[in-house]
Amino acid sequence: MQTVLVTGSAGFIGFHLSMLLLRQGARVIGLDAFSDYYDVRLKEQRHALLSEAAAAGPGQFLPVTGRIETPGLLGDLLSSHNPDYVIHLAAQAGVRHSIEHPRAYLESNLIGTFELLEAARAHPPRHMLLASTSSAYGANSEMPYREDQKADHQMSFYAATKKSTEHMAHSYAHLFDLPVTMFRFFTVYGPWGRPDMALFKFTKAILEGRPIDVYNHGNMQRDFTYVEDLVEAIRRLMAAVPERPEDGQVPAGDSLSPVAPFRVVNIGNSTPVPLTDYIAAIERATGRVAQRNLMPIQPGDVPATWADATLLHRLTGYVPQTGIDEGVARFVQWYRDYTSTEDPH
Repeated sequence: MQTVLVTGSAGFIGFHLSMLLLRQGARVIGLDAFSDYYDVRLKEQRHALLSEAAAAGPGQFLPVTGRIETPGLLGDLLSSHNPDYVIHLAAQAGVRHSIEHPRAYLESNLIGTFELLEAARAHPPRHMLLASTSSAYGANSEMPYREDQKADHQMSFYAATKKSTEHMAHSYAHLFDLPVTMFRFFTVYGPWGRPDMALFKFTKAILEGRPIDVYNHGNMQRDFTYVEDLVEAIRRLMAAVPERPEDGQVPAGDSLSPVAPFRVVNIGNSTPVPLTDYIAAIERATGRVAQRNLMPIQPGDVPATWADATLLHRLTGYVPQTGIDEGVARFVQWYRDYTSTEDPH
């Protein structure tokens, strides 16, 4: 039985990944701080479902409550449980929130990742996989985004902290021969999603007959990635352990570092979807017409994202493929079921 430490296990992506690993027989140590960035009850319900899944077998789930930036916490976990894999998803998320509350991003994203790297230095796992973001591409206008493109002009403090964690992890990979894969997510959506994200907010408002705020007057595109596709890609990447090139030569199209067992991988659908089409999919799934409140683009936001997933396919033989209509319909059905018993605020 493989042991996997998942940080942020009560979060949206961490929950889905932990569930997938449990169903495949892994022993999952799930660490989460249960911060109040959004309704804590949603996080508690996710962890409860993980415990239920573990009780039904074949996996095992050990929930741990704590903040990743707490000195020594991650070191103790790695020392006690000796995980084969570490998948680091815990972070303060949200581009817009980072404008008003930057210190939370400094503490969780930078200091928390530092604590993890120090723990791994003392107790190295077989492979560390750390979450980054498509926001790291920042002001890049060349699309689709490829991992070997420069990404030096982040447009939000959130993106800056995530890009910084890539640099930090590379230095530890180089100095201490720690195999590290950084994956850049592209607008993840699906059941059990975050209430601060567009799909949750739009669905809630449309079903309640309230207008939705549509930024940049709807002239936005996103490479929407369904959450179950995303976690399947992460699971497959676990086996794609990067190795330091012996001669410093990196294959064409690979983001492998010439001096470290370190790689960056996009995880996206490779299909940019106009925001107007996304809203139309929600309208079809809810059977309601959205009232649109057209707004200017928000500070720190980018008008478009688009992933080149060639490297992901080369490494794993897999690329996300769930279409918008199918993925949105699954979310809306979950939302109806969830709100029939709970008020998610």
